[in-house]
Amino acid sequence: MVTAAAAELALGLAERALAFAEERGPDQAEVLYLGEDSALTRFANSEIHQNVAESNATVNMRMVFGTRVGVASTNRLDDEGLRRIAEAAEALSRLQAENPDFRSLPESVPIEPAAGAFAASTAASTPELRATGARALIGVAEALGVRAFGSFSTSVDTIAVATSLGIRAHQASTRAHVTTVAMGDDGEAGWAEAVAVDVDLVDPEAVGREAAQRAVRSRGATSLEPGDYPVVLEPYAVSDIVETIAYLGFSALAVQEGRSFYERGKRIGAPLVSIWDDGHDPEGLPLAFDFEGVAKQRVELVRAGEAVDIVYDSLTAGREGKRSTGHALPAPNPWGPFAINLAMAPGESGDDDLVHGMERGLLVTRFHYTNTVHPKRAIVTGMTRDGTFLVEKGEIVGPVRNLRFTQSYLDALAGVEAISRERKLLRGSFTSLLVPAVRIGAFTFTGATEF
Repeated sequence: MVTAAAAELALGLAERALAFAEERGPDQAEVLYLGEDSALTRFANSEIHQNVAESNATVNMRMVFGTRVGVASTNRLDDEGLRRIAEAAEALSRLQAENPDFRSLPESVPIEPAAGAFAASTAASTPELRATGARALIGVAEALGVRAFGSFSTSVDTIAVATSLGIRAHQASTRAHVTTVAMGDDGEAGWAEAVAVDVDLVDPEAVGREAAQRAVRSRGATSLEPGDYPVVLEPYAVSDIVETIAYLGFSALAVQEGRSFYERGKRIGAPLVSIWDDGHDPEGLPLAFDFEGVAKQRVELVRAGEAVDIVYDSLTAGREGKRSTGHALPAPNPWGPFAINLAMAPGESGDDDLVHGMERGLLVTRFHYTNTVHPKRAIVTGMTRDGTFLVEKGEIVGPVRNLRFTQSYLDALAGVEAISRERKLLRGSFTSLLVPAVRIGAFTFTGATEF
């Protein structure tokens, strides 16, 4: 079993690698250790068909000569491997052009540990535990006459950072994640997922029941004409909006490059909408520091519908004479800083109240294959998937076939009329998201599918 003490060992390895880097005589140096011990049980057609486990670790070394910065990485962790990566990082640094935007690697600042990031139960989870959970999920689906597809995964992630400027940071964290889509013979489908630090807080049977019930409700879907409809978006769909908004607008790099919609104080949502990033939120997947070893700050992105702040790493902060907010990604990083511990404020509505308050509209489970059309207006195109339903006079009257939308996510946030009290923790492409369901006054659907 991998324990939280593994992070201390990882820091020791990072310090050893840093010693090899400093032998090359750089002005500054940084070593990032990333370790993952993960396992996954996968099922399809209501049968478990795969169980895999992987243990991997990578050392990422950044070396600075003047304002020339080079990065090299390896997963060979013996002294010879670390010596070679130091040689490679030096060679790459000296080949780089001077970077006039580079000021310095970040200085060391105190880091408060992220409480609740590690659960021994998750680290000790076994293939039998995952198989038992998958079997319970499958059993619920079979009882309702649909087939289950998905996975049950657990992981221990270890991160350590050591730099020539005195940063010493390490953390071990755990994650358990269940995803499933339930499918029937006529193409009906329903989605559900759950994620937690502690595997004991994940209920695969409940996840299976949610997906299977949604699939059964999706039988006999009919076509609906494209147009503007009020919508209730389940948390799965809301997570796409929040993650996309954070990526497009609230990165300092996007603002500096003029491709963001952000202006401090600009109204970008209804007064009900507040969104923030907080690596210490115990309801999320806590992380105390970023991939440069900088303590994570809580950053308000949207407060009562108005844009507030953006996130920085050391490079983007240096351009403005500011300090990093602790949102760096691993170097080399062309994407800039990113908010990866996102949350949206809950509202006062029950889940059923959102639907009951809609005269005629759609209940959407999740979005699929979303792509940005216009970054500065946050216009996105995508599809509904795995459960889309017509609502009339506050009641779900039947399933509809999937629809394509082309919609400004800013306009969607501006049209939020109600938000659920309950929130759900989900995994995004790069993030964790704690999000509610919402009702929006109008959402633009531009096409329909035949299936």
